[in-house]
Amino acid sequence: MMNIRIATDLDRDDIKRIYSSAFPKGESEIVTKLAIELLAEKTTPSTIPLIAETNNFVVGHVTFSPVGIESNESCQAYILAPLAVQPGYQKRRIGSKLIEYGMQQLLAIGGNIVFVYGDPKYYGRFGFNAGAARNYTAPYKLQYPFGWQAVVLNEYILEKAPVAINCVASLCDPKLW
Repeated sequence: MMNIRIATDLDRDDIKRIYSSAFPKGESEIVTKLAIELLAEKTTPSTIPLIAETNNFVVGHVTFSPVGIESNESCQAYILAPLAVQPGYQKRRIGSKLIEYGMQQLLAIGGNIVFVYGDPKYYGRFGFNAGAARNYTAPYKLQYPFGWQAVVLNEYILEKAPVAINCVASLCDPKLW
């Protein structure tokens, strides 16, 4: 039986363990740092850090952070980052369930659009696509531009002309992009 809940500061060590084991050494430090910083970051609207537990053991984590859309303060936009599942628990839809649960939360609070920078094959399963993100410029130059994607929530009308997005402080590191 799996339980998904909001992550708290008490989950820091478990979150560190997940990212340290799920990512290769060079990448794990920066992604672990991001996950922990986002846990402590105070934003309006709030970040939504989620963990998945199986038998009271934390096996997965994801954070949805608010992003600002240039010249459109009414848009409720978020970015999904980071996401990891403990290696021994991968291929069991835990990451998928974390994403689906988070998206349901965003729909419920009136979210408009969610961005992600990741593998199109994986995130495409949840409706993310490059077309929806086309007119939203990431905060930094992307190493893999094809990975910049978005999904529209609540029948939001996408921007017709390019606009910049800005992220919470923890995501403002060019190495993440």
